[in-house]
Amino acid sequence: MSGRSGGAGSVLTWSALREVKCAELEQAADGWGRVSNRADAARDRIEGQLLPGLRDTQKGEAPDAAVRGLRRLGKNFQYIYTECGLLRTTLNSLAHEIKTQQRVLQGALDDAAASRFTVHADGSVTYPAAGEGVVDGKPLAGGTVSGVPNPGMVPSSGLVAPNSNAGKAQDIADRVAQAVRAAADADWRYTRILRSLKAHEGLGVPVATWTDAAADAAAVRAAARGYLRDAIPHDASPAERKAWWAGLTDEQREEYLAVYPDRIGNLDGIPALVRDAANRDNLQLLMGKLSGRDDDDAATKLAALREIDRQLRAGPKAGEPPMYLLGIGDQGNGRAIVSYGNPDTARNVAAYVPGLNTSLDEDFADGDLKRARDLSITANRHGAPTAVITWLGYDAPQSPDGRGSLAVAGGGRANEGGLAFREFMNGMEVANQNADPHMTAIGHSYGSRTVGAAAQGEGGIPGVDDIVFVGSPGVGVNSADDLGVGREHVFVGAAANDIVTKMPSREEFAVGAVGTLYGGPAASYVFGDLADRGDDDIWFGKDPASEAFGARRFEVGDGPSLIGQGKLNVDAHSEYFDPEIDRASVENMALISVGHAERIKREVPR
Repeated sequence: MSGRSGGAGSVLTWSALREVKCAELEQAADGWGRVSNRADAARDRIEGQLLPGLRDTQKGEAPDAAVRGLRRLGKNFQYIYTECGLLRTTLNSLAHEIKTQQRVLQGALDDAAASRFTVHADGSVTYPAAGEGVVDGKPLAGGTVSGVPNPGMVPSSGLVAPNSNAGKAQDIADRVAQAVRAAADADWRYTRILRSLKAHEGLGVPVATWTDAAADAAAVRAAARGYLRDAIPHDASPAERKAWWAGLTDEQREEYLAVYPDRIGNLDGIPALVRDAANRDNLQLLMGKLSGRDDDDAATKLAALREIDRQLRAGPKAGEPPMYLLGIGDQGNGRAIVSYGNPDTARNVAAYVPGLNTSLDEDFADGDLKRARDLSITANRHGAPTAVITWLGYDAPQSPDGRGSLAVAGGGRANEGGLAFREFMNGMEVANQNADPHMTAIGHSYGSRTVGAAAQGEGGIPGVDDIVFVGSPGVGVNSADDLGVGREHVFVGAAANDIVTKMPSREEFAVGAVGTLYGGPAASYVFGDLADRGDDDIWFGKDPASEAFGARRFEVGDGPSLIGQGKLNVDAHSEYFDPEIDRASVENMALISVGHAERIKREVPR
């Protein structure tokens, strides 16, 4: 096969896919399996029979040298066993995926033949005239259709094609395109894997081969510093990075992916399929690295990485979009960027920025990722294909530790995160294959302050058409007009019982504190009210849900009462993304994400 995804190269055709002999791949896999088994048996014989017998019966320099030689030979056989086993599994997996797509393709071709349609070399389908015209009674003209970028995901417009053959032909073209695209993606992925499974020349296996995978990667990166790393365009724009990647040869891409999966996987502007492949590799390296540490931070992040790895390996359930790992790292509080749906092919792209106390831990891997997945599922029911992203690309403030408490009171983390978020969204914009994708930025809690900071840059957030704030303590500006998209494209959800959306302004807090000091609680109330005469200021500026701010407020659930069963309950702040608890909020955010804001349920501003 010769299909390529994520860059230039040969293009796989449906006729080439049909002719692939998967049995030959499986026969090759069987051969590698036999070699693997023989190496395993040889290693067992060395370690289970020869070495014990030699150690137990012979003493001296010669026997000691023989023991060292046998140990080295045993390790070599173990390497052969491992590598050949990987080859066997890779070939069998490739054959399995290709056969699946061949069945999809053959079903489409059979349907085309039954309907007397013609499937051309490029996958387009020509259908004949059918039916009769209303005016002249003549058969309605035939035509030719091509497969869509995301087969089967484009919703019906409600219009019926005049020629009854048109719909059938479109379905066949979509299935052909789906099979070819999926097979090409598999070809690209497995070709890269197979080319990386190469032993060093000679009979021996270098010591570095058995070093921890993360240490191996570090050694290779150090050796390739001038050859590869220095050429990576870290300081370039996402558009320039996209062009750089497109200009590389296949061999260069494979080498970068093998040596620098962490850098390529987190490089904004690179195709999503490439980032996903690189980050899945880097995920394994990070788990290996953190497994070698014995501290609470490593244990917390390792638990999150293992859960993300489990989800990636499990794959999507029925009705769920596929998962793409667009970023991963252990720096700071941890980094993870996960998309549900391919953001390069989706017509709509929404990115959700979490806030206070978010870090790379199990709660993030379970909860914050689920928020994006649920929103993506809902959004895809309302319009063209939609990818929804959870973006943990910055250090959100942590509480109640002292540093986190101070950080959440200020905008420093938001400003730093805002710069990173702007570049990420710019990368999403330039990598998207649609002429004018609809893009939405969603900020929750302190994440709304981060999105607000990103929007205050020149020209607003690159590519973003709509901005959504939920559970916001303020966004750093006093008017929706200051966010770069126009106030009619700024939306806010604020639950009645969400205390975060009712935080006092800094001035009100400071003046109220003075009132408490000199006159008690009553004076605190009076002084605080004087500081906020309109009762529409909160910690980071004007309340986004207020009439004065000028955003469009949408309906959300009230959330549970602040005081329940004799204790403080702040769950109202975290329920905006749960379709089982706050369906109205999720539906409204989904409609905004697909460009149908005119259908949201509105709520009166405060």
